[in-house]
Amino acid sequence: MARVVAGIPGCGGGIRSGRLDAVHGLVGAGVAGIVAGLAVAVPLGAIGVLLLQEGLLHGRSIAVGGAVGVAAVDLSYAALAVTAGTGVAAALHGRETVVRWVAGAVLAAVALRGLSRLRRPTRSGPEGGQDGVLPAAPDDGPAGPAGAVVRGGVEGRRPAVRSFWRFVGLTAVNPLTAVYFVSLAAGLGDRLGGWGGAALFVLGVGVGSLAWQLVLAVAGATAGRALGGWGRTWTAATGHLLVLALAIALVMPG
Repeated sequence: MARVVAGIPGCGGGIRSGRLDAVHGLVGAGVAGIVAGLAVAVPLGAIGVLLLQEGLLHGRSIAVGGAVGVAAVDLSYAALAVTAGTGVAAALHGRETVVRWVAGAVLAAVALRGLSRLRRPTRSGPEGGQDGVLPAAPDDGPAGPAGAVVRGGVEGRRPAVRSFWRFVGLTAVNPLTAVYFVSLAAGLGDRLGGWGGAALFVLGVGVGSLAWQLVLAVAGATAGRALGGWGRTWTAATGHLLVLALAIALVMPG
């Protein structure tokens, strides 16, 4: 039967055309996911500023842990949107103000905590420097005596895993990101091409988000290496003040 069907004029071409359409649909879903992930990540908000500071104060490897945490939440919210989009929208309907206040309070607390720590002594002992001056990032510091790397920081060393979970919490506290993905998934509709397209869309969101978060992590670490102690101090203070302003803006009406 397969040979008979293959021999019918136009039948084989139709099968190949259908397969190509399916492949194009899957590729399109993946590309749409990457664009969606970048659209959420690129506008610099409080999380982006905090990620820059993570690189500035703690170095590249720890900031990368935070970047993966942010992208993991974006990917999770995208998966939630394509599997239970209407349920997510219904659950958050009418509660947007509460969600914004919770997110704003958490971000404000993080900013105020960071500012308070900048006022503490950051070094002690014979090799210490001036109070309130940030030393180099832990894993990217300048060479000390005999080529040793100067390590330490205003908040101490924080492993990448801890940074990952910290940024998971900070990002997840604002589930309104999920509403964005719900709206986008609904707009795409049948163009996602079933579960295969939906899976590639979600994967694309994760890839797009992670790519941008890594740019921020590396940029922060690079700036941390380039700036001196006072430069890091003032940059960190400015970043914390910016996060505080964004937290206030988040809860403002309209």
